[in-house]
Amino acid sequence: MSRTIHTRAHRGLVPTLLAITALALAACADDTGSETEATSEAPDASAAESADGSSAAPAAGGELTVGGANFNEMIIMQEMYGALLEDAGYTVEIISSESRELYAQSLIDGQLDVVPEYAATMAEYLNREVNGPDAAPIATSDATETVEAMRPIAEELGLVVLDPAEAVDQNGFAVLTSFADENGLESLSDLGALGEPVVLAATPECGERPFCQPGLEATYGLTITEVLPLGFGSPQAKQAVVDGQADLVLTGTTDATLEDLGLVLLEDDLGLQQADNLVPVLNAETATDQTVADVLNGLASVLTTEDLTELNRQVDAERQLPADAARAYLVDKGLISG
Repeated sequence: MSRTIHTRAHRGLVPTLLAITALALAACADDTGSETEATSEAPDASAAESADGSSAAPAAGGELTVGGANFNEMIIMQEMYGALLEDAGYTVEIISSESRELYAQSLIDGQLDVVPEYAATMAEYLNREVNGPDAAPIATSDATETVEAMRPIAEELGLVVLDPAEAVDQNGFAVLTSFADENGLESLSDLGALGEPVVLAATPECGERPFCQPGLEATYGLTITEVLPLGFGSPQAKQAVVDGQADLVLTGTTDATLEDLGLVLLEDDLGLQQADNLVPVLNAETATDQTVADVLNGLASVLTTEDLTELNRQVDAERQLPADAARAYLVDKGLISG
């Protein structure tokens, strides 16, 4: 597989969606807020076009391009998609881009064939693209409901959404393991019932985001006295809890560094966070090749949050190459030949 890597992108708490209206009609071009069209990052789609210039579905064993966001977890997913499709007989190129605007437009245009996505985040992105920036939310804390709500909107843009995996990477909140043990804390409800003031290490926007400070206070009754603007799951944010400068840190639920730091996630037992399960999104022409869908849905039936966390640990902590970690996992699960 060949691959193009750009500057790392960062996922925020809630997608910062720009009012890029009439995307489906005008084909104009996440979180990162870029409004640039996906031109230089997109592969040459001429091989996938017929003589009259229209897109054509790839033949079995043809060429496919996997794209998506350029941070480790998503690169691991892209490598898994690529390895699965190669094992099924396709020639695969992997292209990672800086923002959802870039790769989503390339996917719609047919320059990309498939991207791994987060269900709730992508659902709301597409919802606002089709229905405007003030569209009523469609994502919920249930993965099946969220994907079903996203599918007709995706179809309007020429996209097909496959089956969501059990694996989910949502906003998570962690405390010191020793603090949790001392106070019998397993969930955010337990922390709210403790009734102590909380200093939260998070992103600067946390105070305004419904799934961060406002949601924690309204849903769990937390009293957050201060938000330290140290970023999303950054080393500085986690170290603030370790050092006693903060009580709670915002990170991802697949953060593989927590145990080594003496931190533990508290369960989102009341379902504040939306269902950001991993899900493949395909260009509709590509999806007419049933083999592609079957291969990728096979991964969705196996991949768990624990698996994804372990893959992140292998890459982030052990410094394995994403391609090596992805292939070893697929071989171990019997999804590709060794």
